[in-house]
Order: sequence, then structure tokens, then C-alpha cells
Amino acid sequence: MSVARKTRLYAIGAVVCGLALTMGLTLYALRSNIDLFYTPSEILYGKNETQEIPVVGQRLRVGGMVMPGSVRRDSQSLQVHFTVYDAQGSVEVTYQGILPDLFREGQGVVAQGVLESENRIAAKEVLARHDEKYTPPEVKAAMDGQHQHQPSPAAKEGARL
Repeated sequence: MSVARKTRLYAIGAVVCGLALTMGLTLYALRSNIDLFYTPSEILYGKNETQEIPVVGQRLRVGGMVMPGSVRRDSQSLQVHFTVYDAQGSVEVTYQGILPDLFREGQGVVAQGVLESENRIAAKEVLARHDEKYTPPEVKAAMDGQHQHQPSPAAKEGARL
């Protein structure tokens, strides 16, 4: 093999290694910015396919219905506590800020934030669901048929343990 061919081969190898390293670092950096979507039962019992339960401190989005009678507002600040439920479980959400106009008990919401404990989320953003036409497919599939069913008392107790 001639010197020119060796030089070209090394240059191509260096470019390929550089691209692989750049892609790896980019994917590693983006990994920390991913917010996975969960329903309350998936937070408590794991995703259906993988049985993966989110870890404390993980950023996530949770979608479900606001449990009637669960909204508690702090009279001294903008802090709000409420429960989001689906057919099999419920989680507590804490939010500091002004809630959307369409937020109300019995309505669908998506809360984006950090998992503080096994069943408590500190939300940084709360979105109220207002119309079926504008619901993302993943949220619609997760909440389909769940807005009419509150979790059983056993599911509520299991969520609080």
C-alpha cells in the first residue's frame, strides 16, 4: 500500500471516529432533556411493555384526570396541590404558578415536572386538555375511557403507600 493511500485511509478513519464521537456526545447531552410521558398507573406500577418505573428525580410528563375534590390552593401563595388519576391509580401534583383557564376538577391535564417521591410530582408546567381534536395521540390512548372511572379505594390506598 502506498503512502498516499495510507494517509487517505487514516484521514477517513479519523473523520469517521470524529463523527461517531460527536454523535455519541450529542445523544448523551440530549438524554437529560427528554421528558417521558407516563400515566399515574405507569408511575406506580411501571410501563406495560417494560415494567420500568420512573426514578425519583426523573423529569417526566404525567397525563390523567384531575380528581374531583382534590384541588387545594395555598391562601398565601400561588401553590396548588391536586391529584391526577387514571383507571388504576393516582399521583399527587404540586404546582407553583397560575393554572390554565381550562383547569378544573374532572378535566384532563398534562403536568410536566420532576418526580419527588414514588407518587408525588413537582410540576413546572400544567396544561389543561380542552378538546379531543387537540389531544396528542399518546395522551388520548393513555386516557381513553379513563375520564369516567375514578380509581377504586384499593388503588388509592396502593398509591399512597
